[in-house]
Amino acid sequence: MTEDVHAQDGSSPVAAAVLPLPLEFEALYLSNQDLYHRYALAHLDSNEAAEAAVHRAFLEILNHWDELLEESNLQQQTWSILRRVVIAQRLDGFRYELGALRSDIGLFRALSCLPPRQFDALVLRHVVKYDTEKIGWYMGVTSSTVDYHCRKAKERLELAVSAYIKTQGDSK
Repeated sequence: MTEDVHAQDGSSPVAAAVLPLPLEFEALYLSNQDLYHRYALAHLDSNEAAEAAVHRAFLEILNHWDELLEESNLQQQTWSILRRVVIAQRLDGFRYELGALRSDIGLFRALSCLPPRQFDALVLRHVVKYDTEKIGWYMGVTSSTVDYHCRKAKERLELAVSAYIKTQGDSK
């Protein structure tokens, strides 16, 4: 396993190898790539971010290809994968942006430090205004689990903000 995998000319045969993709998958890619890219670009900040999201979505579609073929509506299922990937990428960007913002009570920093599921549930509910059922669909959890993540996120925020206020009050 420790042998050099480069050919005589220095190129990597692994990098040059073409994966045998299912023909149906290639057709799906060719017929939907432009639409998927336009959708991602409408929701993300840059062409590069949109390309990355579409690439991730198609990798996920390929990883679940056999199961997706058994679905009654392949197009609907692949579209939902794209939407989940785009939403996840947008949430990650939002988390990063929050961490850079300043607030007098430390709320933005506390939000950006929440565990991913708590952050997603809280933002989808209170910023994006999704209902619990839609958040559950996106996160792949039950409605009661969404409520649990929101409740735990609020508890963490209350602790973080009250601790920040106490430390600021002590320094004055």
